[in-house]
Amino acid sequence: MNQLQTQQARLNQLVMSDNFGPTALVLEGRDTAGKSSTIREVTHYLPVDKFSVQLSSKPSEATMKNWLGYWATKMPTGKQIVFYDRSWYSRAMVQKINGWCTDDQYAEFMQHVNDWEASFPVKKIKFWLSISEEEQGNRLAERKYSPLKFWKLSPNDERALSYYDEMTLLKERVLTTTKNWYTIDYNNKAEGRLALITKLCDILETNSEKSS
Repeated sequence: MNQLQTQQARLNQLVMSDNFGPTALVLEGRDTAGKSSTIREVTHYLPVDKFSVQLSSKPSEATMKNWLGYWATKMPTGKQIVFYDRSWYSRAMVQKINGWCTDDQYAEFMQHVNDWEASFPVKKIKFWLSISEEEQGNRLAERKYSPLKFWKLSPNDERALSYYDEMTLLKERVLTTTKNWYTIDYNNKAEGRLALITKLCDILETNSEKSS
């Protein structure tokens, strides 16, 4: 087995152990950071009944009005890990950047999110997939001109570089005022995936030892 497969096998054992409990795994990052591809790799060998994936896209008007209430219905239950390809934190980053939420909605979210998370008896692990401005530009260009990936390029993607610095400020506020975040260098996706799954296994292993 290669290094990634070794960690995938390790994750299988941890998720299937008696001590494993409901776990929320949040992946956040800039457009093209590698969130979706990471979830595909990390879950590749996991038993299908041990995980699910939640996607965050542009929300409906009803969801916007009850943002945390909506995500409360997406929390893990039982011995399962839920992967979030973006999450409730979209309100504090993507929605704020694109003007999809009001300043009041943003402020209310930042004020209440820690207490809201604490109300759920689940393990919460959050990763920020970090890429440089130059790397994001390269990936956006590749996406635009690739016959295999061009369909993934949205108008929001094309504007991503123009608000790189603004996203940095919003991200820093989230990571410094909310809990359980880990930053992974994703300028090289293969190295980033290995680092992320290794860190995930380390965290779950530590938690399992404390529970035993």
